[in-house]
Amino acid sequence: MASLPVYRWRLAPDGLATRRQLRALGLRPGGQDVAAQVEHPRRRREPLVAYLYSIEQAKPVRPMTPAKRVALAKANAARRICPECRRDAGYVIPPSLGMCTPCAFPEEQRAA
Repeated sequence: MASLPVYRWRLAPDGLATRRQLRALGLRPGGQDVAAQVEHPRRRREPLVAYLYSIEQAKPVRPMTPAKRVALAKANAARRICPECRRDAGYVIPPSLGMCTPCAFPEEQRAA
């Protein structure tokens, strides 16, 4: 079993990047295996770990198709509909409330 090379935070060699760094370059891992990992030490907790991928083996990001754009718009719109009053709240409803703010905190409670 081969182990991954581990680098300290900000000391990874050139040619390797995290998923977020690849995305900023317009790339994606494209099915390649993790090449290495970078660790950021923290006090009294286990270190933060980020996986690194080869930039040379990365593939371009797939373009957004019209069908994907429509599906994404519908999914985002559904997150704004209150399940109680069935109205568009104008914002993404917080999962902690599960409903829009007026439904979660009716007028009787706000006046008291």
